[in-house]
Amino acid sequence: MTPFLPVRLAWRQLRAERARLFSAIAGVMFACVLVFMQLGFRSALFDSATALPQALRGELFLIHPLTTALFRPESFPRVRAYQTLAVPEVAVAVPIYMTQAIWRNPVNGSHRAIQLIGFDTEAGAVSFPGLAELIPALKRPDTIAFDWKSRPEFGPVSALLAAHGPIKVQIANREEEIVGTVALGASFGADGNAVMNETNFRRLAKDRQTGDIDLVALRLRPGADPLTVQRALTALLPGDVRVLTHDQLVAWERNYWETATPIGFIFAFGSLMGLIVGMVIVYQILFADIASHLSEYATLKAMGFSAGYLRLVVMGAAAILAGLGFVPGVLASAGLYDVVAKATLLPLRMQADRGLLVLALIFGMCAAAGLLAMRKLRDADPADMF
Repeated sequence: MTPFLPVRLAWRQLRAERARLFSAIAGVMFACVLVFMQLGFRSALFDSATALPQALRGELFLIHPLTTALFRPESFPRVRAYQTLAVPEVAVAVPIYMTQAIWRNPVNGSHRAIQLIGFDTEAGAVSFPGLAELIPALKRPDTIAFDWKSRPEFGPVSALLAAHGPIKVQIANREEEIVGTVALGASFGADGNAVMNETNFRRLAKDRQTGDIDLVALRLRPGADPLTVQRALTALLPGDVRVLTHDQLVAWERNYWETATPIGFIFAFGSLMGLIVGMVIVYQILFADIASHLSEYATLKAMGFSAGYLRLVVMGAAAILAGLGFVPGVLASAGLYDVVAKATLLPLRMQADRGLLVLALIFGMCAAAGLLAMRKLRDADPADMF
């Protein structure tokens, strides 16, 4: 007996009941789309939340130990940045300021909170796409660079810049000039971003103490070992700051959204619910298929086919349904990713590793349904035929 015979028999049984087959495929496809969307939203959450730390170019960073996420940082004394220069391997320390202020839409006048990011734009500690060519213009008083990936509620800033050149907007009741755009992206913590140099940030954030900073990016001298310098700085600095490597800073931000908020759990739970619903649908289809062909299964037993062969038939049917449901599911999910990404500006995109993960989950779901449905095979008794 070749291993393909049970699969051929399973396919012929499924094909004999086309309505049942299409119902099963639709159920698997539904589970596939739901899992893809939940995992996609979860990935987009982490990608957007870590976009700012990913754009930082320092090897080491100072952050307040009580800071849970960069969109609402805890401040610490600016003098900590200067103290790091006592370690010879530290070449430059760049303070970074972050806060949120009210933005007035330049077209309709509506208000919305925007995240302000201020730093020495010439220090090379931050690398947003489009920032390099704007550095000379950002030296002028009351100038900013707008994040063109921000939510559309901030207004058609890119179109206005293309049509009229630099435009005036109001932020925190102060008139600012937009001299260009950078690319960062909206996140679950901030709908939009505006980038400026340190002096212009202080003009906008008047309530901030001059000596308070939110983050320090440290650039090391060529050849310096970040872990060695990290240990030296940890021993040197007081306990009101923590020294992190770039990877640790990204992980710090990701950990907040994954463990300190319910969002990560909700997306994981949604994926589980999709798999359970799909498993129930496939189980019902396979169970009904076995029940309607009990006499045929009993005949096979009477002809000498083993119970293991019949189990292979059921598992073959489960595998066929998994494959037939996955293909339209991944295509539909890719289309939905594009629609949702354009509507929300979140970084939703199909990835090969996610596709392989969902494929494994779908096959596992159908295999579990097949194992549950196998119990019905015990009713296939050749003696009942006579």
